[in-house]
Amino acid sequence: MGETRGIGRWAAVSSVALLTLLAVSAVHWPRPEPFANTTGEVLPATGVMVQVWLSTADRRLRLAQQPDVMAEERGADTGTADVVIDLAHTYQTMTGFGAALTDSSAWLIRNKMSALQRAALLHEMFGPPPGLDFNMLRITIGASDFSLQHYTLDDMPAGQTDPGLQHFNVAVAQRNVIPVLQDILAIHPGLRIIASPWSAPAWMKTSANLISGSLLEQYEPNYAAYLVHFLDAFKGYGIPIFALTLQNEPAFEPLTYPGMELTADARARIIGQYLGPALAARKPKTLILGWDHNWDTPNQPLSVLADPTANRYVAGVAWHCYAGDPSAQTTVHRAYPGKDAYLTECSGGDWPSAKNGELLLFARNILMMSIKNWARGAVYWNLVLDEDHGPHAGGCDQCKGVVTVDAQTGEISRNDEYYAFAHFSRFVLPGAVRVKSGNTQTGVHQVAFQNPDHGSVVLVAVNGNAKATRLSVEQGDVRFRYDLPANSVATFEWPPGAPDAPAPAASVAR
Repeated sequence: MGETRGIGRWAAVSSVALLTLLAVSAVHWPRPEPFANTTGEVLPATGVMVQVWLSTADRRLRLAQQPDVMAEERGADTGTADVVIDLAHTYQTMTGFGAALTDSSAWLIRNKMSALQRAALLHEMFGPPPGLDFNMLRITIGASDFSLQHYTLDDMPAGQTDPGLQHFNVAVAQRNVIPVLQDILAIHPGLRIIASPWSAPAWMKTSANLISGSLLEQYEPNYAAYLVHFLDAFKGYGIPIFALTLQNEPAFEPLTYPGMELTADARARIIGQYLGPALAARKPKTLILGWDHNWDTPNQPLSVLADPTANRYVAGVAWHCYAGDPSAQTTVHRAYPGKDAYLTECSGGDWPSAKNGELLLFARNILMMSIKNWARGAVYWNLVLDEDHGPHAGGCDQCKGVVTVDAQTGEISRNDEYYAFAHFSRFVLPGAVRVKSGNTQTGVHQVAFQNPDHGSVVLVAVNGNAKATRLSVEQGDVRFRYDLPANSVATFEWPPGAPDAPAPAASVAR
């Protein structure tokens, strides 16, 4: 499966993409003009074809493939392009993109969709293009607010404890989450799963309740063992866990759904003394990601990484988008350049700020900016929710999934977030590297990649201007220009052009 995901990039338009193109054929976007030098002489074509996909905030175009653009040869008087891409200057290697299979998402997929609808959805989300090619997934260890009930994997009657975890079980996950995970792994065996708990069992906590409270220090080794039990249980179902976080949003105690405060000192102790050593020799290896909370307090992950014992076991930092800005990821990266960054949660929703849609917000402010601040992967919150933003047990009552499923018919509708992610996930392959790409065009943001094994170059550009904006792009001996529609997202892809001169030494980072 992995070898076929990069094949056919330069083939004819797929049937799904063709249907999309036909659906928007009444909308005319003029073919970009070729470059001319200062005397007005049209430059000769190079034969390199640039493929283009467009989405617009007004939803007239949704990942619609446009006519290819033929790149032009550079001339002495062509001037400097708006976007200059340097493949020799590289940054992080990309792991991928995805969303969260919450209990609610899994329940909807299993109980509100027919077998044919379910198979079609999962192939569309996790299959190769024209699917979204998602290769990352987040799951919850026990309940979150997007569950049908509040529970952990070792619940006991009030007043009773289970230090030996004799009552540990994954019975709730067996109903929906595990079967859907197995279906997804059959489609995408290389799926990278990140797992996060919302709360320890109530008997381990100061509140003796799944809601609020903090972990009692005496149960820190038991909590680490609880997480290892989870890994073993899912491994027994053929479900490997790529990465584990110690606690979802450890600086927040929600009032309506499971949550738990876990201080930086406690996280450092649990990782350094218990969980890290327990996972060190396991195969396949499960990474430990720190923090798993917002951008606004980078001192929290920095505090854990400053602990030398914990540091040796922490592979990277997980981030959420709900407060602060992505530059926090760069703050941590500069202090610890060997640690990875992942955006592990961000949700769109039907709130007042989203009245004009969320295409540009997610493509530019969330995905593009988190990647430009060293994220190796980005994971949306719910994969699927219903038309009533649920089901959920407390928490967010306006959140949206990547897709919305009609609980009566099982039919899906694709939200703005679907298309924002698709502009990246369908084109930026696992193992791609982010490359240097300067930009001088006001109101246009962009990020560039080269796919593995010196493959295609991918440029994602967002035009936030209220009018069409002409963008010129240069990469080696490939040069083209394109008129970006107002408030639009574009993905360009082309075979790499040769550099103009011997490249300087690459600046490679993880």
